[in-house]
Amino acid sequence: MDDKVQAVLAEYHERMKREQQERREGRDPDTWQERHMLSVGPDSGRLINILARGLEAPNILELGTSYGYSGIWLGAAARETGGRLTTMELHEHKAAHARSMAEKAGLASYIDFRLGDAVEMIQSLDSGIDFVLLDLWKDLYLPCLEAFYPRLNPGAIIVADNILYPGGENVRRYVEAVRSRPGMRSLLLPVGTGLEVSRYKAD
Repeated sequence: MDDKVQAVLAEYHERMKREQQERREGRDPDTWQERHMLSVGPDSGRLINILARGLEAPNILELGTSYGYSGIWLGAAARETGGRLTTMELHEHKAAHARSMAEKAGLASYIDFRLGDAVEMIQSLDSGIDFVLLDLWKDLYLPCLEAFYPRLNPGAIIVADNILYPGGENVRRYVEAVRSRPGMRSLLLPVGTGLEVSRYKAD
């Protein structure tokens, strides 16, 4: 990764440290969930970058832009492979911050920022998705799976975050569903807060 990308990631990492300290100190408990990034951590970021870089000119879909951290890892992979990232977010202020950081990293031209309901927006996509990162509200994991599954290319990779923490019933239902889909092979990795990594091979 070039200096611009590394500098932006370092800025995000400093923010993560500050936010972790705020949570430990119990500051503004009613608002931190909205203000904080709640993103994949550095280890998960490196992993999704490695997985996406293993694909040729991948069409990458990120569900849950948030403040743009994971999009930097995926945008860098898109640039390196001749691919493209489409990232979806419900909240305009988060998407705006993510776009600003992508511009600072020199990656914005490789990223399509979309604002709105993820399930509805997925249904407007063409087929041919090669990589998916799921990291939005957990009650949307299963509806999103149902929306993007018919649009997957053979060999597509799906990564779902927060499987071990916070976990919960919605995550359990997603894991059961993705493992039961025809042509899908799936494995839970104890990286970050737990990643369910799945690969689609059409029957």
